[in-house]
Amino acid sequence: TTFVKMLAGVIQPTKGSIEYDLKISYKPQYISPDFEGTVHEYFEQFSPQLFTSSFLQAEVHDALHLKYLQDRELMTLSGGELQRVAIAASVVKEADIYLIDEPSAYLDSQQRMIVSRMLRRLIEKSGKSAMIVDHDVYFIDMVSDALIVFDGVPGRKGRAQGPFSLHEGMNRFLKNVDITFRRDEETKRPRVNKPDSYMDRQQKQNGEYYYKF
Repeated sequence: TTFVKMLAGVIQPTKGSIEYDLKISYKPQYISPDFEGTVHEYFEQFSPQLFTSSFLQAEVHDALHLKYLQDRELMTLSGGELQRVAIAASVVKEADIYLIDEPSAYLDSQQRMIVSRMLRRLIEKSGKSAMIVDHDVYFIDMVSDALIVFDGVPGRKGRAQGPFSLHEGMNRFLKNVDITFRRDEETKRPRVNKPDSYMDRQQKQNGEYYYKF
């Protein structure tokens, strides 16, 4: 979150400087519904591309089921509804890189799957890049090609390593926190192994804190 805030120009680094000549679209971690009007009016004012592009209509508007929110007042939306609107508003903007902080917050498991697939498909088809910050391992597993791994002291200092491949990045991160993940055979989702279980010990012995693909 701190890293993408610096890239978005919201905060300044404690050392050095950030220089780039790129168009950036940023969805912050915390969303303030301070627009007085409907969802449709909000998009018309800030993200009209959502209605003028058939590609964005299909890939974003329809995928996120926004038609059911169009006539609702923005300030009356629930956390999950507001999250979907904020994600849509950020990804339909013309940009070189998209900074999306905690897109899975307030979304149920089905909505998280829909959003992760939408983001991955949209970025791949547009040929752009996105940096996504999220706490949901399954979400990151579905949406990411590569990972940047952070460590340090919270509130004092941080260090970024990478980018790494998804598997190597997850392996480094999980090794730092001493947790192993397996892939559930039925749901195919990442699952935490019980500490000191057979799977936990076996994966640690093999240096595979994250399941093999």
